[in-house]
Amino acid sequence: MDPMTQALPPAAAPSAPPVRRRPRLVPLQPVRAGTRWLLGASFFVLFVAVWAVATLGGFVSPTFLASPVTMLREGWALFAEFNFAHDIGMTVWRVLGGFIMAAVIAVPLGIAMGAHKGVEAFLEPFVSFCRYLPASAFIPLLILWAGLGELQKLLVIFIGSVFQIILMVAVIVGNARRDLVEAAYTLGATPRGIVKSVLIPGAAPEIAETLRLVLGWAWTYVIVAELIGSSSGIGHMIIDSQALLNTGQIIFGIIVIGLIGLVSDALFKWANKRLFAWSTL
Repeated sequence: MDPMTQALPPAAAPSAPPVRRRPRLVPLQPVRAGTRWLLGASFFVLFVAVWAVATLGGFVSPTFLASPVTMLREGWALFAEFNFAHDIGMTVWRVLGGFIMAAVIAVPLGIAMGAHKGVEAFLEPFVSFCRYLPASAFIPLLILWAGLGELQKLLVIFIGSVFQIILMVAVIVGNARRDLVEAAYTLGATPRGIVKSVLIPGAAPEIAETLRLVLGWAWTYVIVAELIGSSSGIGHMIIDSQALLNTGQIIFGIIVIGLIGLVSDALFKWANKRLFAWSTL
């Protein structure tokens, strides 16, 4: 062997390219269902932990904020002593009643506005004007017109929901694909057939999603309706608890509203997926 060759150091092996770690937060990257549930639950756990530390640790006076333990105890008392289940039933009935009244009127009007520009030109300025009027501002008038009964509360929810649904449905229908409309005309469809066979089926999934969103808004209106002149309902219980400085019952009522909202939202999503499974294909 050549002495010069023996003196040379052995050649270094080629180094592997550095492994690039995938970033944890990627825009629009989908999250697995299990991870989504874990992340959502962890935030609730963190929230309750901070709440418990602030109240049980003495950092916040119980007069202003009850602890989670006190809240649960007061919630049990509401069911055991004050028939809170009846209040929940009345509030759910008012939300569904007012929301269904609004949907029955608003969806056809929204479809008419989205499909026919003349109807849109006639109704859109008034509907847009009314959309900015707070439903709570009508309560004094509604008490004069309908009294303090159930109709007054249903009308508050109706007013707060109907104009929002009309405009949102009109926008959805008006954004229909023009190529589908032209194809239907080519095949001999009539204007009425276009609305019935093209516009409504194409917009149905988004209309259902709009109704799901507005149902969440209806819960805010019902509490406003129950704050004045009501003898039952979650809002009535909250006002009574506020007079007694019982923050535990107030917080429990708010949490119950949130839980009912989550359940209704999940049911709406499930129904939409079953009714419009073809929209995701």
